[in-house]
Amino acid sequence: MPLKNDRFLKALMREPVDVTPVWMMRQAGRYLPEYRATRKQAGNFMNLCQSPELACEVTLQPLRRYPFDAAILFSDILTIPDAMGQGLYFEEGEGPRFRKVIRSESDVEQLPEIKTEKDLTYVTDAVVLIRRELNGSVPLIGFSGSPWTLATYMIEGGGSKDFRVAKEFMYNNSEAMHLLLDKLADAVIDYLNSQIRAGAQAVQIFDTWGGILTTTNYLDYSLAYMKKIVANLISENEGRSVPIILFTKNGGLWLEPIAASGADAVGLDWTIEIGKARERIGERCALQGNMDPSILYASPQAIHAEVGNILASFGNGNGHVFNLGHGITPEVNPDHVSAFVDAVHELSEQYHS
Repeated sequence: MPLKNDRFLKALMREPVDVTPVWMMRQAGRYLPEYRATRKQAGNFMNLCQSPELACEVTLQPLRRYPFDAAILFSDILTIPDAMGQGLYFEEGEGPRFRKVIRSESDVEQLPEIKTEKDLTYVTDAVVLIRRELNGSVPLIGFSGSPWTLATYMIEGGGSKDFRVAKEFMYNNSEAMHLLLDKLADAVIDYLNSQIRAGAQAVQIFDTWGGILTTTNYLDYSLAYMKKIVANLISENEGRSVPIILFTKNGGLWLEPIAASGADAVGLDWTIEIGKARERIGERCALQGNMDPSILYASPQAIHAEVGNILASFGNGNGHVFNLGHGITPEVNPDHVSAFVDAVHELSEQYHS
């Protein structure tokens, strides 16, 4: 089925578009009252993720309100560790937790090899359902966490302020850490390829915690495994390229090696000016970003002005997907998202003439 709106995919491949495409990390989320109602209906977050019908519903909710240029699969980055038997659960107001944690090389060796078609069918079933319901309106993005980010949660047992346990494990058990990351990379390859075969038209790897590392460790423990994933993903499906976006939060130091990873686009957080990033990367790949999510608490006029600033910083030409520098936060007024999306489409036209 031909896409009615493919400017998101075109921008990722640095092809001409009429306006800058926009989507938003966590665009299906708690800032929307209809999402909160569906989550309540599900009973808990894991039930929401594991029901293809409900995951489809919340994926589509923001597209009914806003003219986003892409949908993103509703799921969680920690589905892979959960399928490996780590026992994912969510404490209200506390975020994700694991019942089992990695503490030794033996723990890593005992992790099972997982296959998406057997262990995570609820995800691919959701992709199939979402593609059907989108009916060619906009592309669907699939995603995964990066091996490093998944490993930090598996070792820490949840989120962390200083990642002391994960870093200690990395420094004291380097061989075991590399084994863990390699196992996770293989699982992510299978997971993303399964999403692509099910209908995902682009994929993003969320390296949420890559930015906590030193440069040497980032290259060795995070980027090396994302490069392995990129090299082994399905590059074309349904007659067109399947673009890959790498997003490392706080990764501005490493733009050049990220751009050389083989990915089609580099996701940027708000700590780097997008025009400077474009100067550094040149035409090697597209850029995605990078408005501070907190600006969505400001007035619609302030949001409009900041969108204009970012578009002007990127300048004329192709290869920009507008996004936040990280996920939208729950307390944002939904009307402010309208102001954001409308401003991107309105103000970007002049840069594509």
